[in-house]
This record gives sequence, C-alpha cells and structure tokens, in this order.
Amino acid sequence: MNFIDKLRIWCRGGSGGDGCLSFRREKYIEFGGPNGGDGGRGGDVWFAAASRLTT
Repeated sequence: MNFIDKLRIWCRGGSGGDGCLSFRREKYIEFGGPNGGDGGRGGDVWFAAASRLTT
C-alpha cells in the first residue's frame, strides 16, 4: 500500500463581491441615503475526505 508523505494544497476564497445596492427608506426620513453592505470577506473553503479513494 502506498502512502503520501508530502502534500501541498493552495486554496483561495472569493472576494465577497461588490455588496448590495440599496437606499434607506423610512417614513420620516425624506432622503435616507445609501445603506448597502460591502460584500463581506469572501467565501469558505471546505475539505472532504473519501476513504474509498486510492491514489
């Protein structure tokens, strides 16, 4: 049976995007201005192992 001694994995998450374009709308505020978000910090990276996989 063969084993992997060294493995290098490089991963990069997303940028999060441009965010939401929206404006504040309330009953007593005539010109609310923008209130959209910045899109966040990006996505997650998930790893899943398969015990039946042989290399």
